[in-house]
Amino acid sequence: MVGAVVIIPTYNEIENIEPIIRAVFSQSNEIHILVVDDNSPDLTGKKVEDLQNDYPNRLFLETRTKKSGLGTAYIHGFKWCIDKKYDYIFEMDADFSHNPSDLPKLYKTCHNDGADMSIGSRYVTGVNVVNWPMGRVLLSYVASKYVRLITGMKIHDTTAGFVCYKRIVLETINLDKIKFIGYAFQIEMKFKTYLKKFKITEVPVIFTDRTRGESKLSGGIISEAIFGVISMKIKSLFTK
Repeated sequence: MVGAVVIIPTYNEIENIEPIIRAVFSQSNEIHILVVDDNSPDLTGKKVEDLQNDYPNRLFLETRTKKSGLGTAYIHGFKWCIDKKYDYIFEMDADFSHNPSDLPKLYKTCHNDGADMSIGSRYVTGVNVVNWPMGRVLLSYVASKYVRLITGMKIHDTTAGFVCYKRIVLETINLDKIKFIGYAFQIEMKFKTYLKKFKITEVPVIFTDRTRGESKLSGGIISEAIFGVISMKIKSLFTK
């Protein structure tokens, strides 16, 4: 996985951060990791600093002053990765809901098979979700169907947060114009990629809910996604 870096945004992930870092590095001797930590009170960032001794020149840390949202953490990471000239840039959660063993599949889809964006998809071959309450499964599944209907994207898992980008995609999208910072951030990034006519491929994965730590999902984040999609679509009709 030459030229690949995994961005892991963190806020109070002390229980997960060491296991996820070691699991990612076990997939390839070439892959790098960038942790973007929002000054976690539980000292997640300090743990990453300690682990840098085990992975010199492969594990990197960017510490922000406060919790500022998932989207802004990824934008910060994207800009860092573009500056460092990585060819393949991943989004991945710290909580093992995204299985590190799927990273090579997403990489291969871009590196070998010609995709510009590969998505670790929960819904491309049915519903592949483990340990979620039925209500949350339905919410996520229906949300993806809703986004697909409104935007016209032929993507089954529009809210997926396990993604590989070729650098050219992130260089082409105006990252400073990305509006959403929560749940809708994932939708907006896919929509911008779709509007630029990049090749998007879904790769089936099994999503497993976290077993340690607390979920950051909230009602406000979900509302942002539901109501933001319509305004995003309308704006695209008047923007070339």
